[in-house]
Amino acid sequence: MRTDARRHHDPEVRGFASDNYAGGHPEILAALALANGGHQVAYGEDDYTAHLQHVMRSHFGPYAQAFPVFNGTGANVVALQALTDRWGAVICADTAHINVDECGAPERVGGLKLLTVPTEDGKLTPDLIDREAYGWDDEHRAMPQVVSIAQNTELGTVYTVDEIRAICEHAHERGMKVHLDGARIANAAAALDVPMRSFTNVPGVDVLSFGGTKNGMLFGEAVVVLDPDAVRAMKHLRKLSMQLASKMRFVSVQLEALLARDLWLRNARHANAMARRLAEGVRTVDGVTILHPVQANAVFARLPHDVSERLQKRYRFYFWDEAAGDVRWMCSFDTREEDVDGFVAALREEMKR
Repeated sequence: MRTDARRHHDPEVRGFASDNYAGGHPEILAALALANGGHQVAYGEDDYTAHLQHVMRSHFGPYAQAFPVFNGTGANVVALQALTDRWGAVICADTAHINVDECGAPERVGGLKLLTVPTEDGKLTPDLIDREAYGWDDEHRAMPQVVSIAQNTELGTVYTVDEIRAICEHAHERGMKVHLDGARIANAAAALDVPMRSFTNVPGVDVLSFGGTKNGMLFGEAVVVLDPDAVRAMKHLRKLSMQLASKMRFVSVQLEALLARDLWLRNARHANAMARRLAEGVRTVDGVTILHPVQANAVFARLPHDVSERLQKRYRFYFWDEAAGDVRWMCSFDTREEDVDGFVAALREEMKR
């Protein structure tokens, strides 16, 4: 029986199921190798995590504090715990990742209540927030303490700077904090063509879940505290939530490699461009409807169910609403033009069968 490592997949295969399917960017792999020599203090007392603080502050202001974690769900749970009391609640869109795709972790692990609001495009507004922003003195109701938004949203839409500013002002006027789920924050910044600070710390976001795995990292995300006065006991919450990495340097060096220069932006711009190319190609196929504006690296579409099932045998992707025939196609930093063009050609062939 062979015990040596060997490749078990075809590296030429690409799909459109998730940007999590992509491997690590070569510059990220090189950074990991750079950090691998010798011994470094464990649990975040290493040189790489210390330097990461300076890198994060260059993007998110002089008060930013980065707490590397293992994954996005962990980042969201730790961040929301830090912003809420035991009786606290979080207002979010009904399509939010914390509500739909985290297996109840914010509620079961974080011990908080989610107050969900239906939206047409995945985006909250002050008026939508007010549907659940009430009852602070009612001991029979979980107290709204946080507004959580995603940038970009689960429907691939992007908040403008002014929209986030309005949400922050509205929430703060009512004594609530603002959390931003930035699993794809780089794609949003690339779409808006603005620095990340312009829609995070500048308009008043209190805590950010910074995503890197969907943008070229192998593993790891970070909770970035933008307003230190808004949270408490972050170090303890991270450990309590099982998100404290012993060999943290290997998370921190990836974040540094992503953010120290422009890798985060290059990767996001490419993924967004591939999604635009995909949308343009799909629009030429009769019988396919694009459901939402293509603003980042996601394309949502509706097509016959049987066509999707046949196409899934050729390219991996997921149904979004299987009963309605809605699907989601994601592009990543390593999606190639030929991948997109091949997918569109396959879609056209299946639609004609």
